[in-house]
Amino acid sequence: MIRPVRLSDAGEIARIYNHYVANTIITFEEEPVEVEEMTRRIESTMRNYPWLVHESDGKVVGYTYARMWKERAAYRHAVETGTYLDPAFTGKGIGTELKIQLLNILRERSFHAVISGIALPNPASVALNEKFGFTKVAHFKEVGFKMNRWIDVGYWQLVL
Repeated sequence: MIRPVRLSDAGEIARIYNHYVANTIITFEEEPVEVEEMTRRIESTMRNYPWLVHESDGKVVGYTYARMWKERAAYRHAVETGTYLDPAFTGKGIGTELKIQLLNILRERSFHAVISGIALPNPASVALNEKFGFTKVAHFKEVGFKMNRWIDVGYWQLVL
């Protein structure tokens, strides 16, 4: 079941996200995010942008959101998105289901450009975005340093 996020989901969302913080280069955060901070992030994002969760047996197993791309007023029709899944639920189509619903909401709300920044390599995120017509528009070499190595970041874009 996919539904809008609730602030009470912050603990489960932090649990999912912190797996990626601790074990991967997918996010450039290096310290676990506390539930209170995740609650603040959800609350500030959901005021103007969609945030969805996928629930299975009453437990949040994935989420996706859109947020402001840049602060300047002229960027107001562009958003950046992120999607994270509980590692036990990858490869089951949940990311696809979440992305479909998120993109539909963004279209309904008349957003124009959707951007996904991806730490590389990350073939699963690249495949998910390209499945929906996102195209690679930028590649920055060695802009992140995590887990004792330099990491590239690519940007994929979809014009709705």
